Amino acid sequence: MAWWGTLIGSTLGFMLGGPLGLLLGSVVGRQFDAGRQRTSDGPFLGNGREVTQAAFFTATFSVMGYLAKADGHVSAAEVRVAERLMDDMRLDARQRQTAIELFNRGKSGDFPLEAVLDQFRHECQRRTTLLRMFLEIQVQAALADGRIDPAENTVLTQVAQALGFDPGDVQRLIDFISGGTNDSGRETQSLDSAYQVLGVDSTASDGDIKKTYRRLMNQHHPDKMVARGMPEEMIKLATEKTQGIQKAWEVVREHRAKQVTR
Repeated sequence: MAWWGTLIGSTLGFMLGGPLGLLLGSVVGRQFDAGRQRTSDGPFLGNGREVTQAAFFTATFSVMGYLAKADGHVSAAEVRVAERLMDDMRLDARQRQTAIELFNRGKSGDFPLEAVLDQFRHECQRRTTLLRMFLEIQVQAALADGRIDPAENTVLTQVAQALGFDPGDVQRLIDFISGGTNDSGRETQSLDSAYQVLGVDSTASDGDIKKTYRRLMNQHHPDKMVARGMPEEMIKLATEKTQGIQKAWEVVREHRAKQVTR
C-alpha cells in the first residue's frame, strides 16, 4: 500500500484535504501543518495516484459504514462483508484498525455523505471505471443480508447520482449481483446477466459485442485499475471483475453460436 507508507512516513507532496482528508487524518491520529493544506487539514501524500488511492480507501469503508446504518441497524452480515474486504486486501493490523474506524465514522449521525462523495469524484478525476468499481462494492455491501432495504436503496441511488451514474445503474447492479429476479430458468438468467455485465443489449451485433468485450477487458485490467488510483490491495476485486467479463463474453458467444447452428 504505497500511499499508506507515504502517509506514515510523512513524505510531503500532494495532500488529501477536504472531508476525506479530515476523516483519514483523524482516524490515523496525526497532526498536520495547517499552513500546507490544500482545502483543509489532511494527510500529506506523495503523488496524484497516491492521493486517489487514499481517497478510494477512505471513501470505501466510511460510505460502507453509512450504508450499513441506513436502515437503522448494522447487521452481522454487513460487518462480515466489510471484514471480508479487509481480508481480501490483506491489511495489516494498523491498516485494518483504520478501515474499522472509518467504517464506524460512516455510521455516525453527522457523517458528511454528500461532501465525501463530491470530493471522491473529484479525486478520481471522473474516471468512470474506478467510480463504477466503488459503486459495485457498495451494492455488494448492501446485499450482505440478501435484500436491499428501501433506505439502503435510497442511499445507493444518492451515491450513484453523486458519482455521475443513472439510478437505473444501481438496479442493474443489484439484479446482476443478486442473480436477478427472472424465474424462467437458470440458463436465461445467466444469459441476461451476461448481457448486463457487458453492458450491451441482446439485439447488439456480434461485432459490437466483441468490441465492447475487448474495451471492458482493457479498462478493467488490474494493473490499469491500480494506475488509475485503485489501492494495490484491491487488485483482487479488479481480477474478479475481469473474470466476470470473460465469463459473460463466453456465455454470450456460446449462446449465439448455438443459435447459428440451429
